[in-house]
Amino acid sequence: MAVYAIGDIQGCYDELLTLLVELHFDRDRDTLWFCGDLVNRGSKSLDTLRFVRSLGERAITVLGNHDLHLLAVHAGVKKDKKDSLSEVLEAEDVDELIDWLRRRPLLHHDESLGFTLIHAGLPPQWNLTQAKLYARELQTVLRSDNYRDFLNVMYGDRPRRWRPELTGWDRLRFICNAFTRLRYCHEDGRLALEEKAEPGRQAAEHIPWFEMTERASKDMKIIFGHWSTLGSYHIPGIYALDSGCVWGGQLTALRLDIPTPSFHSIHCPPAQNPLDYL
Repeated sequence: MAVYAIGDIQGCYDELLTLLVELHFDRDRDTLWFCGDLVNRGSKSLDTLRFVRSLGERAITVLGNHDLHLLAVHAGVKKDKKDSLSEVLEAEDVDELIDWLRRRPLLHHDESLGFTLIHAGLPPQWNLTQAKLYARELQTVLRSDNYRDFLNVMYGDRPRRWRPELTGWDRLRFICNAFTRLRYCHEDGRLALEEKAEPGRQAAEHIPWFEMTERASKDMKIIFGHWSTLGSYHIPGIYALDSGCVWGGQLTALRLDIPTPSFHSIHCPPAQNPLDYL
């Protein structure tokens, strides 16, 4: 039995199937971990959702910011400006897919493998115990009948600094932003959510979240996506897997169930032009 973590799909369904052929994926024996952002920008978000859902317990996927955006568009909170989600929204099984999607976790930790899967990042104040606790707080809301109430207040960059005494929507918005949007922090631990540049081109005061010197999660092995300009990247304890498939980069998998985790990638044709999103 093999276990593979896979970077952001973003509707690139054909590329996902190509990668799985390369991996000799056996859906009866192997398990796939997805870093989130199953949908949006690529042309086959509906096929991607249906396929991952069909894998049942053989697929573990955490929620990404684009997945949450789909939930918000379906709930009428936001509009699909680029029209890349229309096929999902008009599908006969959209309600079942949305119900399945909003019940995905924000964090998955496997004690036996020792890996933790998230979409974006962890603020420097959180260790594994805290991250699991805070993920469950937001998951409980997203899985409730009142999940639309959170989607109505989800968008926004504040608060920027974690404080355990945060309450209400501010607390949940911070948790959401950390798990699904984080790339950089300020030296004092504030989230720098406006910064999206590739490492080395960011503002001098912004530090990649995994390079924070006092990071409480330093003893963890963390797998994440979200950061296409970072690409496939590895330093001790850190495994980044979003290698920009939707932009014509690569789709990357990481095998986890072997003594030395190994990267596997395929090249992807561009589904989107980055200049369209500037």
